[in-house]
Amino acid sequence: MRNLRLPFLLALALLILACGQGTPASTLYPTAFASPPNPSTAASRPLMGFFPTPAEVSVASIIQTIHNMSAHADVVLIQQPIPWEDFVASPEANSKALNDTHNLVDLAAQSGLSPIFVMDPLNGLDRREFQNVPASWGKPTFADPRIRAAFRNYAVRLARDFHPRYLGLASEINTYMATYPDDADNFLSLYRETYAAIKAESPDTQVFVTFQWDQLRFPLPSTDAAKTPSKAIHWEFIEAFEPELDLWVISSYPCFYFKTGDAIPPDYYTPLLTKTTKPLAIGEGGCPSTAPGSPASQSAYLETIHTQLGERLAFWIYLLYNDLDMDAYRKILHTQNRGDDVDTLSWFVHMGLADVHGNPKPSLATWDALRASNP
Repeated sequence: MRNLRLPFLLALALLILACGQGTPASTLYPTAFASPPNPSTAASRPLMGFFPTPAEVSVASIIQTIHNMSAHADVVLIQQPIPWEDFVASPEANSKALNDTHNLVDLAAQSGLSPIFVMDPLNGLDRREFQNVPASWGKPTFADPRIRAAFRNYAVRLARDFHPRYLGLASEINTYMATYPDDADNFLSLYRETYAAIKAESPDTQVFVTFQWDQLRFPLPSTDAAKTPSKAIHWEFIEAFEPELDLWVISSYPCFYFKTGDAIPPDYYTPLLTKTTKPLAIGEGGCPSTAPGSPASQSAYLETIHTQLGERLAFWIYLLYNDLDMDAYRKILHTQNRGDDVDTLSWFVHMGLADVHGNPKPSLATWDALRASNP
């Protein structure tokens, strides 16, 4: 099964903001909120939020989505592909992609949401592939000096422009490392170089990568609900980044692995509590309200995360606030010659805590209750 995540939808959201109906993003809303509010470090519960993925492919929809989710969130997860050509020479690039990110941060700030950043070198629908690397560069690897320079320069620029509280340097990196072990050390060395460069620019920024937890627990990705997670967790993928890992961040979609949300084992996530003393976080995750999930499974998933990890979470990101208009996304994927991704997208269409029109599902009340409580 292909890796199940959707940061490419955020790239679409940025494109929408930049190009919506021919209107420049800077004229759609004010840009006077360049410094978003910073949540208190004394918070007794995790910072909670969503990806800002709109229900429909329009400027109005992304603005409405961010407005709607602001009543249920503290933060927004901004996960964007790396503008490789823009930043190959210097962190000082004049980059349209970065300008779009500034616009999205400003828009979120108007709704009281602070950003968490994850820069994404890999394809969000298949972690075995790079994303948006120029074809003229040939087959990409983390040994390529151009990729290393652009990666490092872009991270430094994000740190310089935003001084973010949290900055991730890759998502679900264990999938790529397991597929290309010969390139794993190249990424590790690049991560360490970039970690040091970020700390020089923004010492208080907490730096991390995310790990696909279900793939660390299961021998191979599978939707076979009869399978049992392995007792031998592949900790080596996480430990390879120590000590330059400020918190341990995972993604998890257990409803693709278990028959129901309440079938998640009571010790599915708890090994993290004893393996490290560092803060933990959920970088993304969710459960659909339709098969293979259900409305009850959505709520059970949320309660499981809270029960097993809540006391240690620094932040908790749920993938989608609202469901997606499949017809709208199918059309844009075909326009971008990405028709093969339509089937993968269908797994996520009903993963929101609200429906495509913004009407809350029962799971949104569960989320709000957990957000209001102290772990």
